[in-house]
Amino acid sequence: MSFLEIVQNQYLSILFGGLAGVGTAWLTQRVLNKRGVFSYFVNHQKLGMTADDAVFGSVAVTWNGNPIQHLYLSTIELKNESLNDYEEVFVKAFSNDTALLSERTQILDTPNMVFWSDRYQRKLTVAPGDQPSDYQKNLHSSEREYFLPVLNRGQRVQITYLNSGKTDAMPHIWLDVPIKGVKLKFRPPQNQVFGVPQPRAALVGGLIGLLVVFPLMILIDITWLSALLSLIYGVAVLVPGAYTLKAIRKVREAIGG
Repeated sequence: MSFLEIVQNQYLSILFGGLAGVGTAWLTQRVLNKRGVFSYFVNHQKLGMTADDAVFGSVAVTWNGNPIQHLYLSTIELKNESLNDYEEVFVKAFSNDTALLSERTQILDTPNMVFWSDRYQRKLTVAPGDQPSDYQKNLHSSEREYFLPVLNRGQRVQITYLNSGKTDAMPHIWLDVPIKGVKLKFRPPQNQVFGVPQPRAALVGGLIGLLVVFPLMILIDITWLSALLSLIYGVAVLVPGAYTLKAIRKVREAIGG
């Protein structure tokens, strides 16, 4: 089939036109939806546990002299995926199956730390000579609240907790960011390809192959060459997908000003 016949084929024109329209609508909607999206993930690393084994002997884990059954180092990364910069952002971390101990915070790629909100600090304030109440102890071990004067588009906040799991299962720590019009999504860590999540790169690369590459291969009359090119594209499908997503990201940043 010649290129002219393909162009003149009414059904193929409708098909490719429809697919292009759907793709454009999908990309537009994705850009619009990104205007108010924060995402976060949590990575837990077990540091040790208290155990008494008949073969290996006794192992005891303590923190500041206090016995700990299960000790974890949990790292949370929060990202502003929106096209907007946000001011006066409150971030709440909470858990019901692990006790939060010490912490470290940072706005990544900057020297700045993240500090507790004023209202949270007031709840934990202890008068000179007094001891923390049970409420204050429970509050400090189960939740934290931070205040960021500004969280710009694309910025990432990292919070690391040393924490003590209450059960044998992996602990859970959640975030909440109460901002009008902003969605907070939990995104598990994914393998990256050129800085792009691998599943997204594969999806976009497959769409490019379906809409552009494979129709062009119809023009090739040599069967073995067409099959070879299809095989090569299938192996390298992540590359065009990743670079297309990076280009879309640049366009989004340009649209966002």
